[in-house]
Amino acid sequence: MIVCPNCNHQNPDGATQCEACYTPLPASMSCPNCGTTVQTDASFCGQCGFNLKASGSTGSPDTPAPVSVPDVPDLDPPDPLIEPEPLSMSSPSPIPDPQPDPPPELPVTQVGQSGTTTEEEEKPAPPEPETEPPPPPVATPKTGSAKTQLQVQSVYLLHLQTQTKIELPSHLSVIHLGKPNDQIPPDIDVSGFPNSEIVSRVHADIRVEGDTYYLEDVGSANGTYINHTPLPKGDRHRLRKGDRISLGKGDMVTFLFQVS
Repeated sequence: MIVCPNCNHQNPDGATQCEACYTPLPASMSCPNCGTTVQTDASFCGQCGFNLKASGSTGSPDTPAPVSVPDVPDLDPPDPLIEPEPLSMSSPSPIPDPQPDPPPELPVTQVGQSGTTTEEEEKPAPPEPETEPPPPPVATPKTGSAKTQLQVQSVYLLHLQTQTKIELPSHLSVIHLGKPNDQIPPDIDVSGFPNSEIVSRVHADIRVEGDTYYLEDVGSANGTYINHTPLPKGDRHRLRKGDRISLGKGDMVTFLFQVS
């Protein structure tokens, strides 16, 4: 059966327009993973979550044409830049005999006033340079260690009719939107908002995959709309900051998806 996105009328398989309101019906196909009937423009399978856009052509790439290499003519070897000098066969020059070391000089003696012979007076040692005292150490002010604070991303829904912020639970991978019931209790209860009678008890889910959030209609009676466009049942829409989510027709229960 094909559900009309305008009036939710169930039409037989293969129908091209709604029997009740004559709205063109979306085409359907079978999921290549589980065989469930899904719409051809769907991105994911509503039954198994298979990515329908990932399957592409598996044809082998074209084999590149061989590249022809032009023939290069043989080149003559270049002439040497410097001609080598011929080695002379003359006898090597004799090695001179080593000269003996000169004798050490004796210290010069001088006669003092007293008539005695003294050795050469030693030259006075130069005065040692005066060294400046090292500068006193500069006291550095003690600063307390600043604690690094991690910025945690806050994701919430803003109810436009009442300007109420609803934080999305960070520990859940699937967040149920609806009203209290005995089958699937809602994680976000909208029964307290105005016009909540148009919202189904099990209306929509927000799926969390890492830092990415997806919205999916799980069979609501009045539909789910993203930016005024109906979201088909089983399709998932990737939520981005500022997306407008309407639960039911008439845009009477509306939320904005916000990230801060």
